[in-house]
Amino acid sequence: MTDLLKFLRKNSYPGRGIVVGKDRVYYFIMGRSENSRNRVFALTEDGIRTEAHRPELMKDPSLIIYHPVRRCGKTLIVTNGDQTDTVAEALKSGNCARCALMSREYEPDSPNFTPRISAVIQDDGSFEISILKHLDGKCLREFFCYEGCAEGRGYFISTYEGDGSPLPSFKGEPIEVSMPEPEELWKALNEDNKVALYANVNGKVKLFNKHLGD
Repeated sequence: MTDLLKFLRKNSYPGRGIVVGKDRVYYFIMGRSENSRNRVFALTEDGIRTEAHRPELMKDPSLIIYHPVRRCGKTLIVTNGDQTDTVAEALKSGNCARCALMSREYEPDSPNFTPRISAVIQDDGSFEISILKHLDGKCLREFFCYEGCAEGRGYFISTYEGDGSPLPSFKGEPIEVSMPEPEELWKALNEDNKVALYANVNGKVKLFNKHLGD
């Protein structure tokens, strides 16, 4: 098992990350450009939304303004893009999350081709983590299904392996990690690049926003 705090302290830019544990779910965003860093998390009726901290500085909102978290019935959906809405609409129509994600692919931000990462968490503790990423001009879609987690453990996936040019996509299975407290995770993220963190612990949500002084 990997110590998540040590892992994050050594990685200046994992990009966007999802962590799913027995009693908690985390989602964080980081940014290198002014446009990407100019964001905060805001609560919505069924989850959260990214918003521009300073709207007058927002250049292209297409890939950075979205609903990262939405609840659909007893299912919690966490993603790094507008595929959250794709999954939510599929579930409302009686279709499956995996079928919905099979209709999507990585982001069109060449040369990085940022992967789309998603977690779909059920009320019984089972969940599925997926990544849609660029491979030789096509989309590789990987799905990992879990019946649940042991106490104090979770699974982590991010968009990138680390910093680089172009940015290297996450490889392999989600990493089994220790599950820290929200404040510890927020502090472990690179100070220059971190933007916001969503923490859901036993159903209680707390948001951390760098621009708001967190």
